[in-house]
Amino acid sequence: MFLLIGGDERRYRVEDSTKLDLYRQMVLIRTFEETILREYHADKTPIWDIGAGQIPGEIHLSAGQEPVAAGVCANLTPDDAITATHRPHHFAIAHGMSLERLAAEIYGREDGLGHGRGGHMHLFDPSIHFSCSGIIAEGYPPALGQAFAFKRSGSNAVAVAVTGEGATNQGAFHESLNLAALWKLPVVFVVEDNDWAISVPRSVSTSVVSNAERARAYGMPGERIEDNAVEDVFAAARRAVARARSGEGPTLLEVHTLRLWGHFEGDAQGYRSDLATVADRDPIPEYESRLRASGVLDDEVVKDIAADAEARVEAAVAFAKSSPIPDPSSASRYVFS
Repeated sequence: MFLLIGGDERRYRVEDSTKLDLYRQMVLIRTFEETILREYHADKTPIWDIGAGQIPGEIHLSAGQEPVAAGVCANLTPDDAITATHRPHHFAIAHGMSLERLAAEIYGREDGLGHGRGGHMHLFDPSIHFSCSGIIAEGYPPALGQAFAFKRSGSNAVAVAVTGEGATNQGAFHESLNLAALWKLPVVFVVEDNDWAISVPRSVSTSVVSNAERARAYGMPGERIEDNAVEDVFAAARRAVARARSGEGPTLLEVHTLRLWGHFEGDAQGYRSDLATVADRDPIPEYESRLRASGVLDDEVVKDIAADAEARVEAAVAFAKSSPIPDPSSASRYVFS
């Protein structure tokens, strides 16, 4: 359900074609993440070494959080900007990033978005105005800069700033909300509440039950979307994006979502009291079941969507593996101009 802080509950009818697109996007994201999971673990045994293998270093996967990206990005165009978090693949894919160049960057290859220099936490794609960072809440101030530029240029483009619920206690979060409201910037702030800021539950880190309540303090609407419900995310983002495009200023959306896997790959998750029930809350089977019951999906459509996603993702991985490893002698290239 939606909860518009202030007590006004809203509903919006989502067309069947949009429901199908949302499902297709979620399946593509999940297929990508499952494939990267497979590839990441393939050559890190028998002794776990985070620096070993074809995909070295930490990796943070977004399985379970697909409804947030799919619902928000269905309302955007490539002219709109997104600043994402250190768990960025779902938003990158939903915003239209090339799967091939994304995969190549994850593999640290020359044909990646950053020529293999950034890795999966530092994805930059000017063609779709996408960026992300490994620093908590780092994306909020740059989103304001993009929104300010859009407003000054007379564009109706909007900036979407994404963070996790743990990052809402950072100063950059509060400073950004204040300035965006003061200048009526075309920004949509999105908080992904997956219950865990690494290993810290929201209940012991944050003084309010919902971060959407904090929007009121900065003079903007705030909505919390429960149940990881992709159609509700879509409808809430539709209102927020329309408000931003029309010059009315920012909105804060918080989505109660789910992190199916660890904070990073290799995370034993001993801190999770909810681990036994996590798989039962997977949003994709739940949404598929709903769409089957309403006649939007059947066996053939589900099979076709899965096959298409698998083909696209495997092609992207093959592209990444065939891309050359950067020459060590070129390490300083692209760093200085």
